[in-house]
Amino acid sequence: MSLDPRELRNALGQFTTGICVITANPDGYKPFGMTVNSFASVSLDPALVLWSLRNDSECLDAFNKSKTFTVNVLASDQVDMSNLYSKKSEHDLLEDHYRIGKSGAPVLHGALSSFECETWANYEGGDHVIVVGKVIEMENKPGAKPLVFHAGQYRELC
Repeated sequence: MSLDPRELRNALGQFTTGICVITANPDGYKPFGMTVNSFASVSLDPALVLWSLRNDSECLDAFNKSKTFTVNVLASDQVDMSNLYSKKSEHDLLEDHYRIGKSGAPVLHGALSSFECETWANYEGGDHVIVVGKVIEMENKPGAKPLVFHAGQYRELC
Protein backbone atom coordinates (compact mmCIF):
# COMPACT_ATOMS: atom_id res chain seq x y z
CA MET A 1 0.00 0.00 0.00
CA SER A 2 1.34 3.41 -0.95
CA LEU A 3 0.38 6.46 1.09
CA ASP A 4 0.09 9.88 -0.47
CA PRO A 5 2.54 12.09 1.50
CA ARG A 6 0.23 15.16 1.42
CA GLU A 7 -2.79 13.16 2.60
CA LEU A 8 -0.67 11.58 5.37
CA ARG A 9 0.54 15.02 6.49
CA ASN A 10 -3.04 16.36 6.49
CA ALA A 11 -4.27 13.37 8.51
CA LEU A 12 -1.42 13.72 11.03
CA GLY A 13 -2.25 17.43 11.28
CA GLN A 14 -5.60 16.49 12.84
CA PHE A 15 -3.70 15.67 16.02
CA THR A 16 -3.54 18.90 18.02
CA THR A 17 -0.09 19.60 19.43
CA GLY A 18 1.63 22.14 21.59
CA ILE A 19 4.44 24.26 20.15
CA CYS A 20 7.95 24.21 21.57
CA VAL A 21 11.23 25.89 20.82
CA ILE A 22 14.18 23.60 21.43
CA THR A 23 17.22 25.65 22.46
CA ALA A 24 20.88 24.78 22.84
CA ASN A 25 24.28 26.42 23.28
CA PRO A 26 27.03 24.04 22.07
CA ASP A 27 30.67 25.09 21.85
CA GLY A 28 31.41 26.93 18.63
CA TYR A 29 27.82 28.12 18.12
CA LYS A 30 25.73 31.07 19.26
CA PRO A 31 22.76 30.17 21.45
CA PHE A 32 20.05 29.00 19.04
CA GLY A 33 16.52 27.67 18.91
CA MET A 34 14.23 25.80 16.58
CA THR A 35 10.42 25.56 16.64
CA VAL A 36 8.98 22.03 16.80
CA ASN A 37 5.68 20.36 17.59
CA SER A 38 7.12 16.86 18.01
CA PHE A 39 7.52 16.95 21.79
CA ALA A 40 6.31 14.12 24.07
CA SER A 41 6.95 12.73 27.52
CA VAL A 42 8.57 9.29 27.68
CA SER A 43 9.14 8.35 31.32
CA LEU A 44 8.73 9.75 34.82
CA ASP A 45 11.50 7.64 36.36
CA PRO A 46 13.92 8.53 35.01
CA ALA A 47 12.39 11.78 33.74
CA LEU A 48 12.70 11.46 29.96
CA VAL A 49 11.21 13.49 27.10
CA LEU A 50 11.59 13.30 23.33
CA TRP A 51 11.36 15.42 20.21
CA SER A 52 12.37 14.84 16.61
CA LEU A 53 14.55 16.64 14.09
CA ARG A 54 14.73 16.20 10.31
CA ASN A 55 17.88 14.50 9.05
CA ASP A 56 18.45 17.41 6.66
CA SER A 57 17.86 20.16 9.25
CA GLU A 58 20.36 23.00 9.21
CA CYS A 59 20.43 22.64 13.02
CA LEU A 60 21.35 18.93 13.07
CA ASP A 61 25.13 19.41 13.43
CA ALA A 62 24.71 21.92 16.24
CA PHE A 63 22.30 19.68 18.16
CA ASN A 64 24.67 16.72 17.65
CA LYS A 65 27.46 18.75 19.29
CA SER A 66 25.33 19.84 22.25
CA LYS A 67 25.26 17.73 25.39
CA THR A 68 22.28 19.70 26.74
CA PHE A 69 19.16 21.33 25.34
CA THR A 70 15.97 22.92 26.65
CA VAL A 71 12.43 22.15 25.55
CA ASN A 72 10.50 25.43 25.94
CA VAL A 73 6.72 24.90 25.78
CA LEU A 74 5.31 28.13 24.37
CA ALA A 75 2.42 30.12 25.80
CA SER A 76 -0.42 31.43 23.61
CA ASP A 77 1.12 34.93 23.53
CA GLN A 78 4.36 33.61 21.95
CA VAL A 79 3.19 33.16 18.34
CA ASP A 80 5.81 35.64 17.12
CA MET A 81 8.57 33.67 18.86
CA SER A 82 7.28 30.43 17.32
CA ASN A 83 7.25 31.98 13.85
CA LEU A 84 10.70 33.54 14.25
CA TYR A 85 12.50 30.33 15.19
CA SER A 86 10.64 28.26 12.58
CA LYS A 87 12.26 30.17 9.70
CA LYS A 88 15.14 28.66 7.77
CA SER A 89 18.46 30.33 8.72
CA GLU A 90 16.80 32.27 11.57
CA HIS A 91 17.85 30.24 14.59
CA ASP A 92 20.21 32.52 16.55
CA LEU A 93 18.36 33.53 19.73
CA LEU A 94 17.70 37.21 20.31
CA GLU A 95 19.42 38.28 23.53
CA ASP A 96 16.21 39.50 25.18
CA HIS A 97 14.44 36.17 24.54
CA TYR A 98 16.43 33.97 26.93
CA ARG A 99 18.67 33.39 29.90
CA ILE A 100 21.24 30.63 30.32
CA GLY A 101 19.89 27.90 32.58
CA LYS A 102 21.67 25.75 35.13
CA SER A 103 22.43 23.16 32.43
CA GLY A 104 24.15 25.75 30.24
CA ALA A 105 21.32 25.61 27.70
CA PRO A 106 19.17 28.68 26.96
CA VAL A 107 15.77 28.97 28.66
CA LEU A 108 13.19 31.19 26.95
CA HIS A 109 11.50 33.96 28.91
CA GLY A 110 7.73 33.59 29.20
CA ALA A 111 7.56 29.89 28.28
CA LEU A 112 4.71 27.92 29.83
CA SER A 113 7.16 25.18 30.86
CA SER A 114 10.86 24.66 30.29
CA PHE A 115 12.69 21.35 30.57
CA GLU A 116 16.49 21.53 30.67
CA CYS A 117 17.82 18.19 29.47
CA GLU A 118 20.97 16.17 29.01
CA THR A 119 20.93 14.20 25.78
CA TRP A 120 20.06 10.60 26.75
CA ALA A 121 19.97 8.97 23.29
CA ASN A 122 19.39 9.61 19.58
CA TYR A 123 17.48 7.10 17.45
CA GLU A 124 17.01 6.83 13.71
CA GLY A 125 13.41 7.43 12.75
CA GLY A 126 13.02 7.44 8.96
CA ASP A 127 13.73 10.96 7.74
CA HIS A 128 14.12 12.21 11.33
CA VAL A 129 16.33 11.72 14.36
CA ILE A 130 14.42 11.06 17.58
CA VAL A 131 16.18 12.89 20.41
CA VAL A 132 15.56 11.66 23.97
CA GLY A 133 16.61 13.88 26.84
CA LYS A 134 16.86 13.34 30.59
CA VAL A 135 15.23 16.26 32.40
CA ILE A 136 17.66 17.77 34.92
CA GLU A 137 15.93 21.11 35.62
CA MET A 138 12.45 22.45 34.94
CA GLU A 139 10.20 25.47 35.36
CA ASN A 140 6.43 25.43 35.18
CA LYS A 141 3.94 28.31 35.02
CA PRO A 142 0.51 26.72 35.51
CA GLY A 143 -2.57 28.69 34.57
CA ALA A 144 -1.31 30.29 31.35
CA LYS A 145 -2.77 29.23 28.00
CA PRO A 146 -0.61 27.05 25.74
CA LEU A 147 0.16 27.78 22.10
CA VAL A 148 -1.45 24.96 20.12
CA PHE A 149 -1.37 23.87 16.48
CA HIS A 150 -4.05 21.97 14.54
CA ALA A 151 -4.62 21.42 10.80
CA GLY A 152 -1.79 23.76 9.83
CA GLN A 153 -2.86 26.70 12.01
CA TYR A 154 -2.38 28.09 15.48
CA ARG A 155 -5.52 27.57 17.57
CA GLU A 156 -6.90 28.77 20.89
CA LEU A 157 -8.21 26.52 23.63
CA CYS A 158 -11.67 27.44 24.91
